[in-house]
Amino acid sequence: MKRLLDQPDVTAVGDQAPPAKRTDHAPGYVGNVVFTLLIIIAAAAGAASGLLLVASIDLPQVTALEQYRPSTITQVYDDQGRVVDQFALQRRVIDKYEDFPKVLRDAIISTEDKEFESHWGVDPWRVLGAAYRDVTSESRAQGASTLTMQLARNLFLSPDRNFRRKIQEVMLSIQIERRFTKPQIFTMYANQIYLGHGVYGFEAGANYYFSKKAKDLTLEEAAVLAGLPKAPNTYSPINNPEKSLRRRNLVLNAMLEDGKITRGEAEEAKNAPLELHVATDSNNLAPYFVEEVRQYLEKKYGTDEVHEGGLRVYTSLDLDLQRAAKQAVLDGLAAYERRHGWKGNLHNVVANGENLATYRHVDWESAIQPGSYVHALVTDVAPHYATVKFGEYEAQLGPAEIKWTRETSPQQFLNSGDIVYVKVEELNGRQSRVSLEQESPVQGALLALDNATGDIKAMVGGRDFEQSKFNRATQAMRQVGSSFKPYIYTAAIDEGMTPDDTVLDAPISFPSASGTYTPHNYDGKFEGVITFRHALAESRNIPALKVTERVGGIRTVIDYARKFGITAPLPAYLPVALGAADITLYEQTAAFTTFPNDGVRVTPRYIRKVTDYDGRVLEENYPEVKDVISSRTARIMVSMLREVVQHGTGYAASKLNHPLGGKTGTTNDFTDAWFVGFSPSITCGVWVGFDEKKTLGNKETGAAAALPIWIDFMRVALQGRESEDFAAPPPSTASETAEKAGTAEHEPTDAESH
Repeated sequence: MKRLLDQPDVTAVGDQAPPAKRTDHAPGYVGNVVFTLLIIIAAAAGAASGLLLVASIDLPQVTALEQYRPSTITQVYDDQGRVVDQFALQRRVIDKYEDFPKVLRDAIISTEDKEFESHWGVDPWRVLGAAYRDVTSESRAQGASTLTMQLARNLFLSPDRNFRRKIQEVMLSIQIERRFTKPQIFTMYANQIYLGHGVYGFEAGANYYFSKKAKDLTLEEAAVLAGLPKAPNTYSPINNPEKSLRRRNLVLNAMLEDGKITRGEAEEAKNAPLELHVATDSNNLAPYFVEEVRQYLEKKYGTDEVHEGGLRVYTSLDLDLQRAAKQAVLDGLAAYERRHGWKGNLHNVVANGENLATYRHVDWESAIQPGSYVHALVTDVAPHYATVKFGEYEAQLGPAEIKWTRETSPQQFLNSGDIVYVKVEELNGRQSRVSLEQESPVQGALLALDNATGDIKAMVGGRDFEQSKFNRATQAMRQVGSSFKPYIYTAAIDEGMTPDDTVLDAPISFPSASGTYTPHNYDGKFEGVITFRHALAESRNIPALKVTERVGGIRTVIDYARKFGITAPLPAYLPVALGAADITLYEQTAAFTTFPNDGVRVTPRYIRKVTDYDGRVLEENYPEVKDVISSRTARIMVSMLREVVQHGTGYAASKLNHPLGGKTGTTNDFTDAWFVGFSPSITCGVWVGFDEKKTLGNKETGAAAALPIWIDFMRVALQGRESEDFAAPPPSTASETAEKAGTAEHEPTDAESH
């Protein structure tokens, strides 16, 4: 027993031996693990460094932002600083930080980057949160980009989604944050971000969606804009108003959570309807004028500078007068159409395979206002009324609206799906009122100039710029008819003749290279001995030709036309004296400014000043003047041209009760109708005709077709100028009168000399 008890405990010894062995080797095991971890860390660091090195290759330098200048809108202003139009590849208006109201800044930050004021370009918690949501939702549930990262991506990187680009985005964001202040970063972001429909930046967004400046945005409007950067097309208030409304309310909730607004403000804004005032294309008011300006600018400064450089172009145009000019031309052409009766020939969209419910005419994309002429869709025809749709409005064509067509029922000449031309008389939803009009190829043009400066105050180059961009005010060479006659009588006055000199209005023939030329008066009658003043006022043809001979022939008259600035070809044959020469409305109107300007012609001016993006003046244009005739001759001619309005072919204009002068013009077979006239301060020319030389119709003279348009325009242009008057013509001296009387006693009459 004792021996058994004294024997060593083999089991115990055996149990203790293995631990002793493991303890001896523990330091080597731990070292292996640590060594392996170090290798892994080093490899990861190397890989990360390699990735960063690869990502940094060709990485843009953020120092370029110090001269940050995005593509901006070139804006065209009228003479009162109102925007006429703009040229741009991107619709963008640059603002300063203080131009963005606090409500808009709060809405953007609460929605796009809550920690913007505190992070260093990257928000790690947001990145982790976004990653978690991406994994748990198995989709790209939420982006992780800060405002700074969005700015870096939009300015420097491609939209491709890959790891390398994301690393570059982070690196650039950190650099941007180190170099620029938060207000500077926010300003660059707010001017750069895309908001849909070609709009970039929040100032342009406020202009486009709400027709106001960013500083004037309401809370609910600011929330709409702040919701757009996430997905501009998806949340477009134009294309998807319901989604836009929901997105707006999410923005308001975010602002409420951040304490930027009160609960009451949030609820009030959420309950507000989505009210848009989308900016329409301003170029529908003065497209022909704007096109002239664009062509000039591109030729001088280049296309890139005009469309991306943010020029400021200060023009001569007066938007109020331009609006009056366009309305006058369209009203005048409508009156012409009615005089010639209903022609029909309507296009039908149903017959063309289109759907009434989805059809939209291009006219409906522009602003529709009372006075507008638009194409409307006939949606329903009943015995007594036809319903028409134009844009969001509806109206009815009843007995009163169709009476002039001489049809008794709309069913006699209208069908569902017809496109009709209407004038908008009143807008009030479904209670809107329109008048039925007729559209034909007849065209009209108007040009108005400031006498003192040559400024083009209004320009209409045709009925519809979208249908034809040919500018009939500057490009169309048309026979001017009797509006050419003032050059004849100017030459006569310059040679010492007087308005009270007489000429015989009687049949006569003139020899010419092609045979005998026998002119006629418009009315086919002869008035016998009449004064120059009366001959011009009544636009007598035969007296004009006889006076042409007295001043030395047609070449003398052509020389005078050249003095007045007429550069068009003027062949030296006698009918040119009666206006058988093609001249543009631009040149003819500019020439007539010489009379009220005391003999000085002012070159028409489109542009007053152009500045660059930084406000430096690139050009400044001053009136260009040229002495043409003496003030004495000019004042005498004014008195004779006033007679045209007071007692002659332009008598209809006398109802304006204002000092006015001018001259009608009508060509053979009534192919062209003119009236060019002036007040002491403004000269306006009007032409009516077809693009091809065909008759306007019997008795469609300058007085019938062009003068009413001139009167409608001048009625607006003369407002506020009631006290102006022409300078009085110089009185004739007693010796001059006696000399004329003596000459008259001894000179043979025209009949005797021929």
